[in-house]
This record gives sequence, C-alpha cells and structure tokens, in this order.
Amino acid sequence: MVAVASQHVPFLDLRAVNAAHAEELKEAVARVVDSGRYILGDELAAFEDEFAAWCGVGHAVGVGNGLDALSLILRAYVELGALGEGDEVIVPANTFIATFLAVSGNRLVPVPVEPDDATFNIDPARIEAASGRRTRAIVAVHLYGRLADMQALATIARRHDLLLIEDAAQAHGATMRDRKAGSFGDAAAFSFYPGKNLGALGDAGAVVTDDDTLADTVRSLRNYGSFEKYRHAREGVNSRLDELQAALLRVKLRYLDGENAARRRIASAYREAIAHPAIRLPEEGTPGAHVWHLFVVRSAWREALRMHLAEAGVQTLVHYPIPPHRQDAYPRLRHLSLPLAERMHDEVLSLPMSPRLDDEQVERVVDACLAFPAP
Repeated sequence: MVAVASQHVPFLDLRAVNAAHAEELKEAVARVVDSGRYILGDELAAFEDEFAAWCGVGHAVGVGNGLDALSLILRAYVELGALGEGDEVIVPANTFIATFLAVSGNRLVPVPVEPDDATFNIDPARIEAASGRRTRAIVAVHLYGRLADMQALATIARRHDLLLIEDAAQAHGATMRDRKAGSFGDAAAFSFYPGKNLGALGDAGAVVTDDDTLADTVRSLRNYGSFEKYRHAREGVNSRLDELQAALLRVKLRYLDGENAARRRIASAYREAIAHPAIRLPEEGTPGAHVWHLFVVRSAWREALRMHLAEAGVQTLVHYPIPPHRQDAYPRLRHLSLPLAERMHDEVLSLPMSPRLDDEQVERVVDACLAFPAP
C-alpha cells in the first residue's frame, strides 16, 4: 500500500539535525558577528585544538572543504619532496570522485584498486599487485563511515615505504582499539559538508596529523603560501575554514559522540529487522569501527527497489551511480576493468540515516523494505 504524504521518511532532514542545537548555534553566530574577526581568528584556533584532541592527534588545520583537505595533504608532500609529478597513488576504485581529483589535481597518477566485497573499502590483498616502481602512497577511504583495514594497510605501507593517507570524510568518530579515524595514517582529510556526521552549515574541512612539518606546510599552503602577511614562501591557495563555520562546528562537536551512537542504534534496528532475499545488508564489522554515515544496502534489482521505496514514501539516494574510472573526467582510465567496483555502483542504495530518525520512521523503512516484491 502506498504511504500517504504525512508518512514520508526523508533521507536526511538537516533542519531537524540542526534544530536540536538551534539556540547554541545562534549564540555561536552572534559571538562571531560581534567579534569583528571572521577569518583565521580565535574560533578557528579553538576548533582546531578541540578537533585534534577529539581525534587523538597533534594537529588539525581547518581548510575550505574536504576535497581541499585531501588535495593540500598531497600538495604538502609534493612541497616537502616526498611526492613528485607522475608518482602513483593507490586509491580505492569504489569511492566518490573527490579522492581521484585530489590525486590528479596534484599531477599524480591515481591507481584504482578493487574493493573488498564485504566492506566496500579497498582490498589490501590487491594492493601489492597494483603497485609499481612509481608507487609512493596509499589513500585509504573509510567509505560510508566504516574504517578501512588500517592494520593491513599500515603493514603494506611500512613494507614498501609508502605514505598512508586517510580520506576520513565520512568517518568522524569511527574507532578501533581506542583510536579514531584520522589517527592511523601519516595524515587524514575530513569533510564537514552539512550532511556529514559532523556537518557545518556550509562547506568546510580539515587536515589532521601528528607530523609537525606537514601541519605547518598545510597551514602555509591554505593561506596563499604565507605565514607572515605579504610574505609568501610557497605558491599557496586560499582555503581557510572561516570563523563562522568553526564556531558552529565547535557546538556540534560536543554532541557528535551521542549522535554517532544514535546512528549505530538505527543501523542495528535495520540490520535486525530487514530480512529479504533481494536486499543485501551492510556488515557492521568490529564494534565501533562504523559510524554509519550512510546505511548502504545492495540489490541486483536496485532500481525496482528504489522505486518501490519511493512509492512507500521512503526517500533513498545512490552513493554512487558511476565509479570514478568510468567518469568523463578520466578518459584515460575508461579502459580499466574493475568488475567488483562496477557491480557495487550498479547495486548500492542508501536508506534514510540520521540521528534524528525516530522509531516510527525506522519502522516505516523496515516495513517498506520487507514489502518489496521479490522479482
């Protein structure tokens, strides 16, 4: 039976997410407006300290967005001589295109590696076969909020003297053995796009690292290559996390652990109740290692399932319909055969996920999935 409009379950209601902290967010905005300091001020410094401590690393450097965060890490390693034009960087074949863009944008060569079928993340067992004499780094994406196998990746990186960089844009707070995403590699990139687990009210991002030299280099690069006004040691860019977004993120960071716990409860409810032969559920993995930025199921009948859920009032999205190596932006990669990644992109469907979903909404999603007529 088709659900009435009042039973619509949104994929992600950002108004509801932010309404829970509305008064504190408004106070933060007023504090910044009244300060008269809007770029590289006290709010950013405070957020950087707080986020670094929360991640368990020495430094956080606020930048304009998540793509810039990853790009500036690679750019800094180029500046420091650890990477050079034409060097190869191992990347997951199953990821958002930003991972590839950060690599190619620095005149480095992305080398995509197939995912593990169970986790969606890069398969460590396939990395060494894809590596060559120009391989210099691995970018590990914690896709959908689940930590990649950082222990295995770190072993490979050490064996071959490779940089290990985390794309943690979807994994704020994913934890293993008391260590959070962002603390496993040489450096990590975070996005604070509004829909992330820790989301700003606009674009924002950060680089985190324990490497003092790398952190200083990124700080310079984000600010026109400068530490001192009108003196520019590098060809930098303008990518600074502004005071307003930093102040808003400081508010939301205080609630992030609780909101991640809510996401885990919803994921558990989905996993316990949705039992359908045409719907493959995601695995949780080690407790704590998944923060469920997205709850992504797989189905060979993805489009039929998507249409069925839409008719039942359940909004879904596809993350992502086209793998990066099949995008028009990368004609030089179109010859690659990556069947696992390609099948995932044909099968994945993201169900509603938000710390503000209530029990009734979760039940509606479950009921709609169970009512899917098996083809």
